[in-house]
Formats: sequence, structure tokens, C-alpha cells
Amino acid sequence: MSSDSSKKRKPKVIRTDGGLQEGKRGKADADQDVRYYSEECEVDLRDPIKDYELYRETCQELQRLMAEIQELKSRGIKDNASEIDERRIQSCVHFMTLKKLNRLAHIRLKKGRDQTHEAKQKVDAYHLQLQNLLYEVMHLQKEITKCLEFKSKHEEIELVSLEEFYKEAPAEISRPAITLSEPHQQTLARLDWELEQRKRLAEKYKECLTSKEKILKEIEVKKEYLSSLQPRLNSIMQASLPVQEYLFMPFDQAHKQYETARHLPPPLYVLFVQASAYGQACDKKLVVAIEGSVEEAKALYKPPEDSQDDESDSDAEEEQTTKRRRPTLGVQLDDKRKEMLKRHPLSVTVDLKCKDENVLHLTFYYLMNLNVMTVKAKVTTAVEMTTAISAGDLLSPDSLLNCLYPGDHGRKTPNPANQFQFDKVGILTLSDYVTELGHPYVWVQKLGGLHFPKDQPQVCHTSSPPVSPRTSSWALGVTADNSLSASHMELTVKLLRTRLQSRLALHKQFASLGRHISVPWLLLIPTLDSPRAASGGLHGKSPQLEALWAVGDISSLPCSAKLQAAVVLNPGYSTLPPVFSLCLNWKGERTSSNDDNIRAMESEVNVNYKELWGPKPGYQLLTNQLQRLCMVLDVYLETEPHDPSVEGPKEFPQEKMCLRLVRGPMRLKPFKFNYPQGFFSHR
Repeated sequence: MSSDSSKKRKPKVIRTDGGLQEGKRGKADADQDVRYYSEECEVDLRDPIKDYELYRETCQELQRLMAEIQELKSRGIKDNASEIDERRIQSCVHFMTLKKLNRLAHIRLKKGRDQTHEAKQKVDAYHLQLQNLLYEVMHLQKEITKCLEFKSKHEEIELVSLEEFYKEAPAEISRPAITLSEPHQQTLARLDWELEQRKRLAEKYKECLTSKEKILKEIEVKKEYLSSLQPRLNSIMQASLPVQEYLFMPFDQAHKQYETARHLPPPLYVLFVQASAYGQACDKKLVVAIEGSVEEAKALYKPPEDSQDDESDSDAEEEQTTKRRRPTLGVQLDDKRKEMLKRHPLSVTVDLKCKDENVLHLTFYYLMNLNVMTVKAKVTTAVEMTTAISAGDLLSPDSLLNCLYPGDHGRKTPNPANQFQFDKVGILTLSDYVTELGHPYVWVQKLGGLHFPKDQPQVCHTSSPPVSPRTSSWALGVTADNSLSASHMELTVKLLRTRLQSRLALHKQFASLGRHISVPWLLLIPTLDSPRAASGGLHGKSPQLEALWAVGDISSLPCSAKLQAAVVLNPGYSTLPPVFSLCLNWKGERTSSNDDNIRAMESEVNVNYKELWGPKPGYQLLTNQLQRLCMVLDVYLETEPHDPSVEGPKEFPQEKMCLRLVRGPMRLKPFKFNYPQGFFSHR
């Protein structure tokens, strides 16, 4: 190949969508010649694999020819020029073959790219169609879901039942022939009937509103009349106060009491209502009143108000608190105890008057945090009573109401929850505070409508059915049972009046016995100590161990015989009789343990006390027992045989008439007195 041909530059071929374009030959030429290669027709007819094998063979042949040309040139023989030219020609032919194969490869590549592009466009078109279809499916599914979840407003309307619909609705609305077989038409018909009914009700509502406005106008007119009437009524009430006082009809005072009662806690309110009702219906001598500060009671219901001054002065308060010393633990506990034992500002007083004008004053309190009621008692006598040494604690407020019901000493709280509250503030027992707060008797809780479970399970009796316990605290709202208070009111009032009368009767007996000539009691002091302190084996002789007890010396005449008597008085005197234990100091010490006759004397007053009861209610039982004790003491001493070793007359001559002096192997004496015959015999 010549050097001129090798130096020629072929024009550039530009590939576009329309095919191959020849590059610009000059700047002036604007048109581009589109060349068409003959190989384009051969691409579809030729096998690419065979072209690849031809390419390999051509490359190998070129390598061989180049190697031969190199070898011939290296020999440097002039005769070899023709051979070199021949091999050059062959090499050029092979180069032409390679160019052709190159063009075929480029054409195949372009066709493959075009086919790939077309296939990609088809795939993109199909993918776009698929996305459109998926979006339409999703949209249709949402619409279906909306349709399925659609709730019509008629579903919220409470329609009349089908039976009532077909019974009351007219035929032109109900259309049974159609609606019975088609639920949709049935629902439409029911809605039409509901609309008709609502139209009627709307008209009726308008009529009612019109009548209501008329009535409201009439009420306003009457209110104006009543508001103008109130001052006149007040002036009339003020003018009638002297008449009310003269006729003992304190209407104004009762009205004020009921206004104050609105601020009582529920237990005190129940007590006030039930006691007032019982006093009006059954006991005219029972007076109920409310005492205390109404303003403090109102303050309990008001929430604490936040003042603006607190915010403005907060910095100053913080500085003051830092300077102050913190309270000690003991002061904090004292404050907590005071808060725990805080009473309600209002209290209820109940005055029980007796026939002899003696009055028992009862003041009931409510402990807000403990949810229990307490009571304080005080006795006012019509005549000033002489204070006898032997009277002791008979009228003491601390012991006057003890054991009004069996076992109710009022020393501990009946609310089981209080013990846990006491543990938090270091209170051991409520008995340390009863002098200040009052006694929390169980009957006091029942009068207030409060019921608490007992410490021990007990059998329910028909006379007192169990009541469900209500032990909510004051802060949470206390509920009190009116029926429980009403069921215990009458019996409790009777027991209180009986207790007052029996204690007053006992007081009079002790006062008279202290100065009586025939019964010279040297010492008789009732206390509230346990009878275990008394000698003579008093244990178990009284149902209540905590009782009044007394010790005294009895002698019929100034002599060597002295009878010492220990007496146990139950708080429920005279329903429960006194119990005597005797010790005779005469020729030695004689008691029930070493002398059968002493035991018989005790039995005469302890066992046969019903003969000594006297007229009901038997308040003179103690005096009668003492009188009988003096009589049997005389019998005991007079029936004793005379000691022949002692000179002179018999110390106790027989004055009592006895049928037999002794009887039986125990040589018992005749202590039974037969009235009105006036003699003594054996039982």
C-alpha cells in the first residue's frame, strides 16, 4: 500500500436515529451524505459465530504474514522485495476483511441496541399500564371499603319495633305487600313513619314550650309576690315570739336548729333527726339541740383559696422559712395526733329529764378522721345532793355510762381501721384520750347510724339483724344508716334513764347508810377498780369484773364480833344484783371457806336477792340486802351455843324467834325470814 493512500483521511461517520451520517467535509457544506453499507444487508444473512471464526483465522494469518515480512526484511536480500510486496497485498486483503468484520460487528451492535431499546420501551409501557391498573385496583378497593364501612344516620336512630310499626303506621306508609319481602323498602318505610312521628312531636314540643313560657311568667309573678311576702312574715314571726314562749311552741328556734343541722356530718345528723323524732313522738322530756361554730363547719366544705399575695410574697416566705428552725419529730407527731383526733366543730346535745326533774346531759361529738362518735355525760340534780364519802364515782362522767350494754366499756375505738391510723402517729390506745374526747361506746355509733364489724364473730339474733358496715372516712363522704339509729333509739333512751335513776338511788342509799344509826358502816367507798383488789374470793362472782366494789364493817352492837363485807356492784345495778363476800371476826376469822353458815349468809343475800327486790324497779335492793345481812348476823350470833368456860351471862342473848336453831350434819342456822309471821326458819 502506497504512502499517499495511507495518508488519506476518511470522512467521519455520524450515527443518528435515521442511520449513519457522514461528517462534514467542509464548513460550507451543510448537507450530510448518508452512507449505506452493503454489509447491512449481509448482517441478517451471516452467522456471527462463523464471522468470529473468520476473524480469528484472519488475525492468525496477519500475524503469520507480518512475521514472514519481518523475516524477509531481516535477510536483506533484494530478491525478496517481490515476496514482501506479495505478502503486503495479502495483508491488505486481510485488513479489508477485518474492516468488514468490524463494520459487521458495529452494525450488529447497533441493531442489538435498537432492539434492546425497543424492548425496553415496550416493557416500560407495560409497566406503566400495570401501575395504572394497580392504582385503579387500590382506588376501587378503597371505594369498596368506604361502601362497606358506610354508616347511615338512620342506624343511629332508635326506630320503633316492627310489630309496633305495622300496628300503628298507616297502610300508605307501611305497605306490607312490598316491605315484608324487601328489607330496603321496609327500612325506608320505617324512616318515613319516624319522620311523621317526629313532625308531630315537634309540633307538640312547640306547644309545650308556649305553655312553659306562660307557666314561667306565672311563676315569676308568684315569686315577686312571695319575695314581698317574706318581710311581712318575718315581722309576724318576730311579733309572735312572746306567744311562742308562752305556749311552749318554739317554732322559730326549731327552724334555726334545722338550718344548723344541714352542716352536721352524716352520723350527727342522723342522731339529731332520730332523737328529735323520738322526742316528738314518744318522749316529751327529751330535748335535742346543736352546739358549736357553724362558720367553722361551713369552712370544712370550702376548698382552700389560692391568694395572689402568696405568689408575690413567696420569696420573703422562703427567706423566713430558711431562718426558722425545723420542727422536731416529736412536735410533728403531736401535730399529727391532734389532727388525727380532731373533732367536728358542731356537736349534738341530748337532755334526758326524769320525773323528779333530774337531768342527764349527753354531748355527742364526731371525730372526722377516725369516723367514730364519742359522748360526754353530765348529771344535773333538781335538789343539791350531799356528797357522801361512800358515794365515790357513782355520778362520775367517766363511769356513769359504762356497760350500758354488756361489755361496752367505751375505752377502745369500735372502728378496726383506727388501729392502723394510730400506728402511723404513735397512739397506743384511745383510752388515753377519752377524758378529753369522750367515750366511743358502741351504742353511740349505732345511734349515729354507724356500724362496724366486731373483733370476734358472733351469732346473729333475730332481735338485732346485721347491718352492712359503712366505714368510709369523713373526707370521702360518710354514709349513716337511719334505720340502724331508729332501731336502737328507744331501748337506749330507756337504758340511759334507768341508769341515771339507779345511780341517783344508789347515791342516796350510800348517803343515808353513812349516817344511819342501826347500820354503822365504818367504810363503804365504791370505786371503779377491779374487784381483784378485794379479799374474800370475789373472782367470778359478778358478770362484770370491772364494777363498783366496797368494803365495810357491820356490827349489831358494840361488841367483839365484827363482820367485814366486800360488796361488788355491777354497773347495771339493779338489774344485776350486788354480790357480797363476808368475813366474820369473832373468836377467830370465819369466812365462807371455813364456815358453812357464813356461806349460807352469803347465799341469803346473793342467791335469794329476788325476795329483797321490793317494788319495781328495785333500786333499794342494796339497802334491803344490808338490812337482811344485819338480821342474819344477829341470828348467827344469837344461835351460837354459850361457852361454859366463860363466866357471866351470854354475850348475845336470843331475841329472834327461830323454829330450830340448827339443822342437818352441817349444823346450818335458820336464816330465812318468814313475813309477816316474824320468825326465822331453814330453807
